[in-house]
Amino acid sequence: MEAVKAQGVGSESQVEDLGRCVDEISTTVNQLEQRVNDVEQFYMTTDNTQLTATKYSSVFKDKVKEKQLTNIEKQQQEASHREAAAVKRMQDLMRQFATILRQITQHKWAHPFMHPVDVEGLGLHDYYEVIQKPMDFGTIKSKMEAKDGIGYNNVREIYADVRLVFKNAMKYNDERHDVHIMAKTLLEKFEEKWLQLLPKVAEEEKRQVEEEAKSQLDMKLAQEAAHANMARELSNELCEVDLQLEKLRQMVIQRCRKMSTEEKKKLGTALTRLSPEDLSKALEIVAENNPGFQPTAQEVDLDIDAQSELTLWRLKVFVQDKLKLAGKCSEDVDCNNINNNGNTIKSNSKRKREISDALTKNAIKRTRKLSPNS
Repeated sequence: MEAVKAQGVGSESQVEDLGRCVDEISTTVNQLEQRVNDVEQFYMTTDNTQLTATKYSSVFKDKVKEKQLTNIEKQQQEASHREAAAVKRMQDLMRQFATILRQITQHKWAHPFMHPVDVEGLGLHDYYEVIQKPMDFGTIKSKMEAKDGIGYNNVREIYADVRLVFKNAMKYNDERHDVHIMAKTLLEKFEEKWLQLLPKVAEEEKRQVEEEAKSQLDMKLAQEAAHANMARELSNELCEVDLQLEKLRQMVIQRCRKMSTEEKKKLGTALTRLSPEDLSKALEIVAENNPGFQPTAQEVDLDIDAQSELTLWRLKVFVQDKLKLAGKCSEDVDCNNINNNGNTIKSNSKRKREISDALTKNAIKRTRKLSPNS
């Protein structure tokens, strides 16, 4: 806003209008920047298949069109349906496994394994030293009847516990002991029946792996499509911002008052006080609106009168800021006279008057030795 005021663009209301335009564009740019960051984060994430729509920023969710999210939501729904179907198929396998388990537990030798071992009643003081994870059919049945989160998730978990029942009995009891013999016999019968069900279990496991891989791929493709649409939309909106900025620039140019000869002299004096680095940046400002100007040439001729009013005012604001920062402000630089009332400020330095006179003749020469890049 100070820069706009310094350019004398018109009445206070006009300045306020320009200020509002600048604020609106600034807000739009901030929103676009956040959305650009969202897109960049997606493509920079190595395992972006783990991203979901719920992880996007609020700006992303507000700005991405509904059709862009629809495909992601569709993939999520399809994945949910596949998961529900897989759970149903696994439950069917568990029912088939329950039939096998019932046949084993109904065997006449199954009674020692139906309940937890009565360690204290039988005086088995070293039982827990030998057996790290006790297991019995009563516990297995309870877990099979339990709800999700507590019970078994798949057939292999039940299979492992059934084997553990027999393996524990065989481990704790001598191979000549009746319990050891009974456990070994029932384990063999159980393994035979398990081998009949195993192909179905393996087929289901393979299917789940394939469906999970497909689900992740579909989700990734849907997210990439959404982000591609997002990128295209951002590109269009950025072009629109560029048009708005150009429109605002032209508005400022039209409202800029002409810089007086005295102000041009002061500007020229101020340019000579810049550091080599800042002088190079000032000349770059000139080059922005003057394609034929070569700011990095060995010798540079700067025709002050040939510059547009916008360039002159931009140079003035730039020079004031740089010299204030460097602590080199003086009456010649006019740092404290932003409104530029046109009053003549006399210089006590003969050298400065000579520089001003030279600039009035429209020539500033800068040799390559002033450039920080030399």
